[in-house]
Amino acid sequence: MQEILWGVDLGGTKIEAVAIQPDGKVLSRQRLPTEQEHGYEHIVQQIRAVLHLVSKDIGTTPTCLGIGTPGAIDPPTGLLKNSNTTVLNGRPFREDLQTALGIPVQMANDANCFAMAEAVLGAGKRYATADHLIFGIIMGTGVGGGIVINGQVWAGAQGIGGEWGHSFLDASGGTCYCGQVGCVETLISGPGLERYYAQVSGEKRHLASILAAYEQGSSDVHVQATVERLLHFFGRGLANLIDTLDPTAIVIGGGLSKIDLLYTEGVDRISQYVFNTRLDTPILRPLLGDSAGVFGAAMLTKI
Repeated sequence: MQEILWGVDLGGTKIEAVAIQPDGKVLSRQRLPTEQEHGYEHIVQQIRAVLHLVSKDIGTTPTCLGIGTPGAIDPPTGLLKNSNTTVLNGRPFREDLQTALGIPVQMANDANCFAMAEAVLGAGKRYATADHLIFGIIMGTGVGGGIVINGQVWAGAQGIGGEWGHSFLDASGGTCYCGQVGCVETLISGPGLERYYAQVSGEKRHLASILAAYEQGSSDVHVQATVERLLHFFGRGLANLIDTLDPTAIVIGGGLSKIDLLYTEGVDRISQYVFNTRLDTPILRPLLGDSAGVFGAAMLTKI
């Protein structure tokens, strides 16, 4: 019988479950609302319910499960931390799921799951050499990252491996929600760039509109300054990351991964700042779209 991998992607508004073959072929994919307003225990039951839908669809049940979560497990305590689904924080989420489902559960944060999927099934697959490190970064409402070494997630001793978005970049980003100042996320996330445009122009404008105006050759100095800020700190931030980890390849995910400038002028900026005479690190577009998170979760069960 063909091996089946089971995964769940837990989001703030939806829970998605999938059963796939190791090559990524989808056998069943189901969704239910998270309904976090009903509390912690309700989320656990919603996960049970969506897995039941998948089981009913394919006529078999999981023997183990991978789950991608907002936040991460704190290794010393086993409790979830840093989740924007706040009812999960401080709870033994993995243990409670294992009890509720009666099967082993592997857990990683959503950025790690994105990195896992793109490294093994997606854009990073062609760079899977004998000894490789793929770094997956997410740039959208927030900025995060995940590290995959030789096909396995590296979460780190504190469960924060790959949290590139909360490294210091420049104080002009201001205070981050994490309590620090000048995090990468404050500078090159969508909200961070929109906040900068509002500060310099006195007007609110969506990032998509700012980028469209730039592409159309707008003479608006504030548009130009906002795009320059994105390119400059994108280049600085990724150069720092490359200098530290020297990854085999970097895959960009999240809403900002669709910005063409990042793969042209943005790559040129990385080349200027990296501690090398040239930039050899491929900067890749994602291939799996919104499937990456749940595929990566399923692949955790192979670890």
